[in-house]
Parts: sequence; structure tokens; C-alpha cells
Amino acid sequence: MPALPAIVLLPLLLGTLLCWWSGRVETPAGRRRTAWLAAAVTAAALALLLAQASAVFGGQVLLQGGDWVPAIGLNARFRLDGLALMFAGLITGIGLLIILYAAWYLGKEDPAGKFYTLLMLFMAAMLGIVLSDNLLLLVVFWELTSISSFLLVGYWGHKAEARAGARMALAVTGGGGLVLLAGVLLLGHIAGTFELSQMFERTAQIRAHALFPLATVLVLIGCFTKSAQWPFHFWLPEAMAAPTPVSAYLHSATMVKAGIFLLARLYPVLGGSGLFETVVATTGLVTMVFAAYVAVFKHDLKGLLAYSTISHLGLITFLIGLASPLSAVAAVFHILNHATFKASLFMTAGIVDHETGTRDMRQLGGLMRLMPWTGTLAMVAAASMAGVPLANGFISKEMFFTEAVGVAHGTAWNVLVPLAATLGGICSVAYSLRFIHDVFFNGPPKNLPNPHPHEPPPFMKAPVALLVAVCVLVGVAPALTFGPLVHVAATAVLGAPPPDYHLSIWHGFNLPLAMSAVALVLGVAMYFALQRRFNLHLHHPRGWTGRLVFTRAIDGLFALAGRFTQRLENGSLQRYAAWMVASAVLLAAWPWLAGSGDAPGTGTRTLLPATPLALVAWALLLAAGAALVLGHHDRFRAVVLVGVVGLVTALTFLAFSAPDLALTQLSVEVVSTALLLMGLALLPQTTPRESSARRKARDALLALAGGGGIAWITWLVLTRDHDAIAWYFLQNSVPLGGGTNAVNVILVDFRGYDTFGEITVLGIAAVGVLALLDGLRVRKPQADAQGRAWSFDRQPLMLRVAARIVLPLALVASVYIFWRGHNLPGGGFIAGLVTAIALVLQYMALGQDRAEALLRAGGGRRYTRWIGTGLGIAALTGVGAFVLGRPFLTSAFGHPVVPVLGELPLATAALFDLGVYITVVGATMLMLSALGAASKERPA
Repeated sequence: MPALPAIVLLPLLLGTLLCWWSGRVETPAGRRRTAWLAAAVTAAALALLLAQASAVFGGQVLLQGGDWVPAIGLNARFRLDGLALMFAGLITGIGLLIILYAAWYLGKEDPAGKFYTLLMLFMAAMLGIVLSDNLLLLVVFWELTSISSFLLVGYWGHKAEARAGARMALAVTGGGGLVLLAGVLLLGHIAGTFELSQMFERTAQIRAHALFPLATVLVLIGCFTKSAQWPFHFWLPEAMAAPTPVSAYLHSATMVKAGIFLLARLYPVLGGSGLFETVVATTGLVTMVFAAYVAVFKHDLKGLLAYSTISHLGLITFLIGLASPLSAVAAVFHILNHATFKASLFMTAGIVDHETGTRDMRQLGGLMRLMPWTGTLAMVAAASMAGVPLANGFISKEMFFTEAVGVAHGTAWNVLVPLAATLGGICSVAYSLRFIHDVFFNGPPKNLPNPHPHEPPPFMKAPVALLVAVCVLVGVAPALTFGPLVHVAATAVLGAPPPDYHLSIWHGFNLPLAMSAVALVLGVAMYFALQRRFNLHLHHPRGWTGRLVFTRAIDGLFALAGRFTQRLENGSLQRYAAWMVASAVLLAAWPWLAGSGDAPGTGTRTLLPATPLALVAWALLLAAGAALVLGHHDRFRAVVLVGVVGLVTALTFLAFSAPDLALTQLSVEVVSTALLLMGLALLPQTTPRESSARRKARDALLALAGGGGIAWITWLVLTRDHDAIAWYFLQNSVPLGGGTNAVNVILVDFRGYDTFGEITVLGIAAVGVLALLDGLRVRKPQADAQGRAWSFDRQPLMLRVAARIVLPLALVASVYIFWRGHNLPGGGFIAGLVTAIALVLQYMALGQDRAEALLRAGGGRRYTRWIGTGLGIAALTGVGAFVLGRPFLTSAFGHPVVPVLGELPLATAALFDLGVYITVVGATMLMLSALGAASKERPA
């Protein structure tokens, strides 16, 4: 397998499966094993990445992967350049440290398997974003980060704040993802491709298009929501209810950096426009200043760090939005610096919380005496966040001030932007100082839940110490440490090598240095003035906040939906169906009702004559339909008449040379009739007569309009010549699918996605039936006025004898139908239904308890494993094709010659068909078992 797809698939498949498997045993040894497995998979992904780094540093752009769904432009192609290398290195490198830290942070009551499985899923999604060369594939991984981060933020589901924070994060980032999808689709439409490697070559064509501004705005909204830019910032502080390892990972190297990454990734396409520069730079500057000011007044350690993250993300966004090549260099450099000091500070906050039982700075204080090593590490990391000299944050802050000074010379922005940047720097120093002073100094602690805090275990401090060491090394020797990586990453952002620049501590006495000095002095003064004159600990923010606006908007939306529902919903299924049919008829007839065109007439295609057999079938269908309408109150009669309609349909398929469809229809009719009868056994034998004459007239009118409209549209289609796609499948069934049965080849190869979706829906429906009926016991219906009642008597002897004979014969027949399906009428779906029919007969002949005992079905719950096994086999068959560089669910076939048996036609599609077979049997039997269990007698 190529290295780039393997980097993503290692945590996505191997990591999640291993952590889930190991996490089932929640013993100390099992928890350690789970952590080591997660670390091993992450280290393997990092090693694969580093193995490709030399090529990237040599100026190459690596492209690997293949087609996935080429018909819609969704391909599994991956790209590794300097920008992707930097982000993937942060994701895997810091991820490895987070795993080590979490092994000591999580409590005994926290399920380690769940945590590491979700962490592996999230890591894979982030790696997919930064390595994707296809924008549609990037959006797939983008939404996967929203889902996996929702699960991580809500990891402590027993806490209301965790559930609320997870919902808010999913609502904002998921909604932004949908907007991003719209922007990506527009970009792909404009460029004629979704491949970034091709899109970068069509920049002029994209920018000249009339839809370019709309696509830019949509993409920016997606980026701003993910990276918590104002006014979408409020979800990020609410996500602090997650465990601290999750917060450290999300804030330093992953989730919130995804929007920043996409801004940088699409800079060659979007970055040359005035719209991009104005919106991005302004949003970033406003976010930076606003969040830095708010962070000063936060009492919760993680809350302070959350707003500081928002502020620094705004700083990076501002730099990306500037029309300056060196601003891209500064942005890339600060991404690296922010990841190091923010991860270390979050892990420090977790250590403080772990040892003291609180993150409230109003209770903390004086911990330097009790935790000197932790305090020292925190001081260095906070100094980097504040931009103190000899720390890496100082250098990138100097570069930020330099770019701010160079904005829009000769205009008011030349004054406003440097002032805003300095104000943000002042607040940054103030909240960094508060983090250190309020926690490690500022008097003794007050009423700590854990009154005896001490240094954490060495392995819990080791990741913090390593990151702090990086902060110092980069601060002292930036060119030797991050220099090469910054250069290749900035080159990838700009699409060309940046102008000459120097990463160094000293650039002489200049205006940016003066701005840094002012920020340091006034930041210290600001903190102590607020603390002493206004007592920050008594500050309680009031007024409108992003969370309040969001909450009230959601409440208002639910209230509006409730009022709307009250107007429309009265509990009448007839009314709902009437509205639906009337709406469909009206929409279909609207073009002619509005006078926009004349109703088309019969086409000129030569029609086949109606045979006497066809006339008989039509008459039978009309009679069965009319009898069903008139006698639908008798439930048993209704089921029989529905079966007649199905039988005529099967005969129609057979008459049109579609034996596969005929076999399927007959099998479905048998199974559905049995299930319907079991379901109706839980209800009275007849339905009440509630419809008035007026309602019957309305229903008749709607039925005639709907049915007549469908018949008319069908007639219009059938009387006109058209280009059918059937010939393509007939001509390519053997050369491309390796089977002469075009229907089955379509199901398992050409349209395998549809089939996989259908069996997934079937499995979901069966599990839904189990969920609805599990534990339910329904009393037997009483006899009606004529003395009729459903029978629950013992099964007849002849039926039991016949069932014993039918089962082996049916299984042999189903195997025969299964294996011949690729070349003759049959296949996994039909074989599954035949097997299900034989098993249904066992239930009818032996009774549910004995039948399930013989089948070892475990009261029906075992059938859920059948469904899962079938779906798993089908999915792995598709993944196998994908791993071999072919589109998902592409089958391979051959005709090996076997001794004795001779030439055998074999195709990998048979494995997919096996998954279909097992899923169909499992879903049918699960519904049967659930219905049977609901009709059992209550124990006396």
C-alpha cells in the first residue's frame, strides 16, 4: 500500500479496532495495553510520515492514491507537501504525547478503550484533512472530525455540561461543514476538478468566474466555524467540558487548526482576491483582540486557555489574510509555536486539576511551593504564549508586529492595525501572567477539593517538559530547529518560494521591538491594576454572549417548530398522507397549471400488442386492487390481496424476461406475508370504520389524481424512444464484471454502492424493530363479534414433519441459487430470502423457543451479529478493492482450472454477495423473532 493512504488508514482501521478490542477489558493491565497499542499505531504513522520527509524537503510534492467514486469526482488521492508535512507531524507527534499523558490522567472509572478508540478516529480524520488532494475527500474527513470531536467532547456523558458542549460544537462545526461543502462544490464546478493539484494550475480561470466571490465566502464560513473565529467562537470554550487530553489535542494540533489549514491550503486559489484579504484579515484581527481581552477575565484555567487559543487563531488568520509573502511565513511559524506552548499549557492545567481537584483560579494559589517542577514548566510555556524574549512565541510575535506595521501604508489602517495588534499583545501578556500568578503564587490555596496536591508522576510531566524544551530551543535557535520546515510549508502556502527572510532572535531596534516592549510593560501593569484595584476574582461577566445568543436561537427554533407542529399535527395518519399526496400532485402539475406549457401527448414509439395473458393479468390486478380498497378493514383479507398484487407483479417481471426480479418478488411476498401476519396477530382482526363520507370522497379524489398522474407519466415515458443505459450493462457485464447475469453484476459490481446502502437500511430497520418491541408483551386479541380470533394452538404434526424435510432442501437450494447468481438467475439476496423462508417455516412448525434453541439464536439478539457480520463482509470486500488501488467495491474475477472440477468461474463479488446473503437472513429472522417474542404469553 502507498505510504500516504497508509498514514491515514493506520489509525482509522488498525488503531480503532485494536483499541476497541483491547478496551473491552478494563483492568489496569488492559488499560495500559490499550494505551500502548494507541501509541504504537501513532508512532507507526509518524514513522511513515518521516520516511517521506526527505523528499518533501528536497522540493517534491508526493501524490498517491487512486479512484474512489470518479463519477462524482470523489477520489482517494493524497498529497504530501510542506504544509501537509507540518500539520501531519503536529497531529501525530503531539498526538503521541497526548496518548502518554492520558494514560496517567484518566481515572479508573474512565473507559480507556472508548477514549483511545475515539482518539484514533479523530486522529485519522485530521490526517485525512491535511493529506487529501481531493477537496470532496477533504470534506468527508472534515465532517468526520466534527462527529469524532462531538464524541470526544461528550466523553463524560454523565455530565450535563459535557453533553451541552458536545451538542453546541457539533451544531456549529457541522453546520459550517455543510456550508463548506457548498463552497467546495462551487469551486469544483468553476475549476472543472476537485483535485487540488489540478486546481492550483487553474487559478486565473477560477478567479475570473462570476461565482468565485460566492464560493470564497462559503469556504471562509466553513473555515471560521471550525477555527472558532468571531462570531462563531463561542462553541470552543463550551467544549472545555472534555477531558484535558482532548482539550490539549483539539486546541494545539488538530480540530481548531483545521480551518487554519484550509485557509492556508486554498491560499493559492483564493488568496489573491481583495475579498479574501479583507474578510480574512479583518475577521482575524477582531477575533484576536476580542478573545485576548475576554481571556483576562476568565476564572477557569481551561476557559482562559480556550479564549487564548481563539485569540492566537485570530492572529494566524490575520496573517494569512494579508497580501504579503512574509505574512505566510509568520503564520506558518506561529502555527508551530502555538502548538508547542498551548499543548504544554493545557496539560499543565490538567495536572493542576488532577492534583487539586479544581481549575478555578479563585481557589488556587501558592502551588509553586508544592509543585515546583510543574510551576517552572508552566512559567516557561506561559512566557512563550506572552511573547517573552528567548521563547519561541517572542519571535513569531515580532514577525506578527512587523506585518501589522506594514499594512496599508498611508491610510488610517496604518495606525489602527498596529494599535489593535499591540492591544492584543497587552492582553496576551496579562492573561499569561494571570495564569502563572493566580495558580502558583498569589497566596495559599483556598478550600481545595484535594487538600494535599503534589507533583504528578514523571510520565505525566514528561510530555510537558519535552514541549517546553522545544519552546526554548526554538526561541534560541529558530533557524536550526524549525527553519527548514517553515520554508517548505510557506512555499506550499504561497505556491512558490517566499522572499528572503531570517528567523532570528534579534532584528535590531525597530518599531516591532518597541511594540513588544510596550505590550510586555503594559500587560504586566494591566494585570496587577485589575487584580488590585478591581479584584479580578470578583468579576462576573454579564450581558449578551455567543453562548446566550446560540442557546436562545435554538430555543426559539424549537418553539417555532412546536407551534408549526401543533398547527399541522393532529395524530391522523390519513391527514398526513393526504397532505403528502396532494403536495406531490400539485408540484407535478404546477408547470401546466401555471400555464408554462401544454400537456404532452402520446409519443410515436411503436407499441407491442396486448396479449390475452396480459389482459387477464391486468383484470386480476384491477380486481385485487378494488377488493383491497373495499375490504381493507379485514386485515387478513387485506394481506392476502396484497399478496395477489405481488404475485401479478412477479408474473409481469417473468413476462418481460426478468427471472431474477420475479424470484426476488416471490420470495419477498412470502417473507413479508409471514411478518405481516405475525404483526397483525398483535392487533384486532378488523380495523374500525372512522372515515366520513366527505373524507372518503377526498381520499378517492386524491387517489385518482395521484394514480392517474403516475399512470399518465408512465404512458408518456413508455410511448417515447429514449437512450437506455441497459445496453451498457449488457455489453460490459462479462468483460468488466465477469458474469453473464447482468442483473446480479449490476447489483454487486456496477451499482454495488446502492446494494450496500440497501442492506444497511435493511439491517437498521431490523434493529429498529427489535428496539421497539424488545421486552414488549401484547395480550392476545379477544374474539370479534363473529367469534373469530387468531389461533395460538400447538403446531400441526404434518407441518412439523414437512419443516424437517424442507429445511435441508431449502438450504441446498439456496446454496445453488447463491453460487449460480453471477451467471444465471439467482444471487445472495434471493438465496437469503429462500433461507429465511425455510427458517420461518421452522418457527411456524416448532414454535419460537424450540426453533431459536436449535438455531442458537439467543432469543433473537444473536441475529444482530448476523447483520453485523454480513455488513462487515460486504464492507471489507469493498475496502479490499480500495486497498489494491481500485474503486470501492470493484470486483476481480478469473477462471482457474481445478483438478477434477475443471474450470471454475470465480469472482470476488461472491464475497460481497455473501455479505448480502447473511444480512438478509439476519434481518428477516431478527424481525421475525422480535414479533414472535412480543406475542408470547405473559408468565403467570
